[in-house]
Amino acid sequence: MRRTARLALSLVLLVMAGSASAHDADILYAQLWRPVAGGPEVHERITLTVGSLALLIPADADGDGVLTQADLDARAPALAVGIWDAMPLSAGGQPCTRGVTNARLRASYVELGATFQCAPGELRQRFSLLSVLPSNYKVVLGSYIQGEQGQRFADASQPTLVVSESGVSGPGQPERERVSGLLDWVGLGLVHIFGGIDHLAFLLALLLVGGGFRRVLLLVTAFTLAHSLTLGATALGFILLDDARTRWVEAAIALSIIWVAMENLVLREHRHRALLTFLFGLIHGFGFASVLGSYGLGDSVVTGLFGFNLGVELGQAAVVALLFPLVRIVQRRPVVHQRTVRALSLLILAAGGYWFMERAWGPIG
Repeated sequence: MRRTARLALSLVLLVMAGSASAHDADILYAQLWRPVAGGPEVHERITLTVGSLALLIPADADGDGVLTQADLDARAPALAVGIWDAMPLSAGGQPCTRGVTNARLRASYVELGATFQCAPGELRQRFSLLSVLPSNYKVVLGSYIQGEQGQRFADASQPTLVVSESGVSGPGQPERERVSGLLDWVGLGLVHIFGGIDHLAFLLALLLVGGGFRRVLLLVTAFTLAHSLTLGATALGFILLDDARTRWVEAAIALSIIWVAMENLVLREHRHRALLTFLFGLIHGFGFASVLGSYGLGDSVVTGLFGFNLGVELGQAAVVALLFPLVRIVQRRPVVHQRTVRALSLLILAAGGYWFMERAWGPIG
């Protein structure tokens, strides 16, 4: 019994360590284009979250803990050095000359812009700033040299991206880039669902008393449909999430985990679970959307939405495929199943309570 208690305590500490950071956005989205094909002027737009910007430079000029437009204006020289000098752009083998820069605070992200004077030829950009960010960060570059030509992903191991003047560097290259970009978005969705320990806790709580295959399939389908609806509606701009609303969405996700865990402990039958799962799935979809919205994807939102959501669904399916057989094995022994449901539901309840307090009132400790 003591050994079980120690294991449960260790799991609680591990879950709490994952806390609210599971939904932080971990990419910088860049758009690069020439207003006049072949002309010397090149424009670039970078979007990133306030948290990501804070990892690169201390942008909060007055130190009050809240980033404002006035802070960005005051930190303009630091932004030029800390951001733009850390991602040098060249064309035709010659360095581009940076001109005017600007910074704008948007609802859920920061937008940085710059103009360059560049020679003709392929554009090459080295995102050296990735070396000071956590290893999971990526830069997504969408180029508009001659229309949208797919997206390229850079990370710390491969920080340099190339955009040819024609937008094509070989036969069939646009199609390969589109496929590669889509797969990278799928990968980000997979990383998010596997890193989103609160979503996994919710799925586990459902599976513990989910019943047979058909019932579990119904629950998973309800959850998938619901979070796809709110993810899509929010990412496409039909529903707007500001920082305050995002915070309460995260708190509501924690409440959904608490509710399901409590039901596991109190109720003997769960005939209403499909409807409840659908309603809570709508809330979890807003959580997924807060990540995607923080990327500031602009015109590339459709590709990002499709790939990211597909990755989330694949990750969710993998989790269910792994856990469901284990749950069914335990269900064959009623006493063991009852104790397992109780122990894991208490663990999930404790984690949900911790997450709720942290998200509603701020970090604990």
